[in-house]
Amino acid sequence: MDIQQLEDFCRPFYEEKDMMHNLDHIHRILKMAQQIAKPYEKQIDQEVLTAGAYFHGIINKEGNRNKILNFLDSQGVSKGKMQAILQAAEGSQKDIIPETLEGKILHDAHLLEGGKTFLIVKSLITGSSRGQSLEETIRIVEEKLLDRFTCVLPENKALYKEKEKFARELIQELKPYL
Repeated sequence: MDIQQLEDFCRPFYEEKDMMHNLDHIHRILKMAQQIAKPYEKQIDQEVLTAGAYFHGIINKEGNRNKILNFLDSQGVSKGKMQAILQAAEGSQKDIIPETLEGKILHDAHLLEGGKTFLIVKSLITGSSRGQSLEETIRIVEEKLLDRFTCVLPENKALYKEKEKFARELIQELKPYL
C-alpha cells in the first residue's frame, strides 16, 4: 500500500479536527508506535500497523468503515489484511482492550503519545479550542482521563503511570491559583 495514497485518503477526514486530533496526531502516534514495535518487529505486519494508525481517528465515525474498506480494496489489500487493519485501528482506542499485537502497540502508542507532559498539554490545548475554562479542563482531566486507562503491553504500563503522575502533580500545583 502506498503511504502517500493512504495519507491522501485520510487527510479530508482529519481537516476539520482540532490541532491535537489532526494528521499530526496520527504522525505522533505512528512515531511512538514505531518505538514500541521495535522488540516485536518480526511478529508484526508493518503495513497493518501503519494503516491502523492512519485509520485510528476515523474508524468509529458512522459510514467511515465502508469508505475505509473501499479504499483498501482499491489498493489491492486482501480481505484478511483488511480485517487485521480494522482490528488494529479499533484496538488503538483508549477504552478498548485490543486483541492483536498491532492493536496493542497502537493502543499504547495512543496513550503514550508525546511523552509524559502530553496528557496535560493536549488537554489544555483541546480544552482551549473547545472554549473551556481552565477549571473545566482540569475537572475533565480528573474525571475522564486520570485513572481510567492503562497500557496493555507490560513494558509500557509504568510509562503511562508516570504520565498520569506528572498530570496529577501539575494539577495539584495549579489548583490553589484557580
